[in-house]
Amino acid sequence: MDSNNKAEQAVNSEIAAQDNAGREAAGDGTAIRSLAERRPILRKRIFLYMTEFFAGMSVMAVELGASRLLAPYFSSSQIVWTIIIGTIMIAMALGNIYGGRSADKKPDPDRLYARVIIAAIWIALIPLVGKYIILGISAILIFSVSSNFLVIAGFAACMVIFVFPLFLLGTVTPSLVKFATDNLEDNGRLVGNLNAANTIGSIIGTFVPTFISIPAVGTAITFLIFAGILLALAAVYFITSGVAARKVKKLPAGVIIFLVCCIFGHSSSFAFWQKDLTYEGESIYNYLQVYEDERQVVLSTNVLFGVQSVYRKDGGLTGMYYDYAMMAPYMAGVKERDSLSILVLGNGSGTYATQCERYFPNVTVEGVEIDGKITELAKKYFELPADVKVTTYDGRAFLNAVDTKYDVIMVDAYQDITIPFQMSSVEFFTLVKDHLTDGGVMVVNMNMKADREDGINRYLADTIAKVFPAVYTVDVSGSTNMELFASCNREMIAKLGEQITLEENEALSAMIKNVSGNLTAYEAGNRILTDDCAPVELLGMRMIDDLIREEVEYYREIYKKGGLKALLDEL
Repeated sequence: MDSNNKAEQAVNSEIAAQDNAGREAAGDGTAIRSLAERRPILRKRIFLYMTEFFAGMSVMAVELGASRLLAPYFSSSQIVWTIIIGTIMIAMALGNIYGGRSADKKPDPDRLYARVIIAAIWIALIPLVGKYIILGISAILIFSVSSNFLVIAGFAACMVIFVFPLFLLGTVTPSLVKFATDNLEDNGRLVGNLNAANTIGSIIGTFVPTFISIPAVGTAITFLIFAGILLALAAVYFITSGVAARKVKKLPAGVIIFLVCCIFGHSSSFAFWQKDLTYEGESIYNYLQVYEDERQVVLSTNVLFGVQSVYRKDGGLTGMYYDYAMMAPYMAGVKERDSLSILVLGNGSGTYATQCERYFPNVTVEGVEIDGKITELAKKYFELPADVKVTTYDGRAFLNAVDTKYDVIMVDAYQDITIPFQMSSVEFFTLVKDHLTDGGVMVVNMNMKADREDGINRYLADTIAKVFPAVYTVDVSGSTNMELFASCNREMIAKLGEQITLEENEALSAMIKNVSGNLTAYEAGNRILTDDCAPVELLGMRMIDDLIREEVEYYREIYKKGGLKALLDEL
């Protein structure tokens, strides 16, 4: 009998619990319907879809803006993109979790749109303070981190600058699902429509910054545009809802901060400490900076990792790798031939093309440059000859599209610390070989020389030696560059000696003799890069760690001995 009573009590308790749950659910539904009555705009599902649409658009715009904000300091390599995508996914996941729990606990759309205002303010502040945060984090880490600097500094910058606003935008979807669901009959369609609106917004938010806003007005204004969209969306909600002024204090404050950011935060200067720049701007691919003095004009695409092109105003030799690379025409017999054709993959500002035309009247030079904006700068500031034809295209894709053969092919596509994997593989160098004439020469500029066996240049040289039987290297004095010369002509060094004796220009002859005396036949290993496996980003990162370690060791010692004051005094 007792066991029957206990069983009956258990059943009754379960029924009571289910009734309570049903009443609570009904209460939630009543509360949401009450909110909809007090917030008429919530009854218009089009506004909910617009909220999803613009939230998704803003997330992708911020992600692409993040890549452009970080690129001048950390490069635009796959490693940096991985960091950006990973941190943003963390932010969105946490936002989804918090948004769902918050909506269940207190289904108040006022709170959601207040979060949208905060996200808009934060995004608007990024152009104003983001670059200072990046440099501050880099300055701290460069003295405390001895390896994986790019990964750690990039991750820290992303976490500080981008996680919070995207976390807030991540709360949008679960919150809107809660506010929009008033029955279970069409909730599947509702959730699908909301997700579709978010996805469509994300698609548009991917294309607009890349192809329209960033090239047209820059990264800073792109951030401000999307911050303004979010702020306007929240303003529409609060104004049409007639929310009490005491509950909407964030809106006027947000508008004021946004206006301040528009006034002071629209500068496109990433190297804000540099003055009197000749040009500073952005293209689809790069941050671009031109500066000059009475002696030379310089192009830089990266704030922290040196320059990409130098042009001497007096027309003389630069003393840089372009001069060393001019040995390639000699190896191909330029002094004994009526004409010689040269192709430059990664033409940049055209320094190499300009020098070849200046010193070798019998050459024709053609360039390939993926960034059309750099070609414009080359013509405007670097005196690129008008007869140098430049094709705006990827170097490898260009070779796939033409059948022309060249006597010299210069590969200068390894920009700052970013090495395109598709132009570092055995398949690529085989393609270059197929576009060389008999006895033709390939010259490759490698900008991260090091003695370590696992360095990126060792991999590149081994890969080239897999394709070409004759490979020679020479270190560029006073820089981290190394020039590599490769040919199917095993006698190209003998050809070099013959050609030097025919050179009448004393400065060029002296330079070539000096460089030729330092040429070294490369002893190939088996570190081969292929289209399927070319971890150039990780290899490059190791070299950057080494270069940074060497550069800052002097300052680290000062800091260890005298602290921050001694370091500041030295700087």
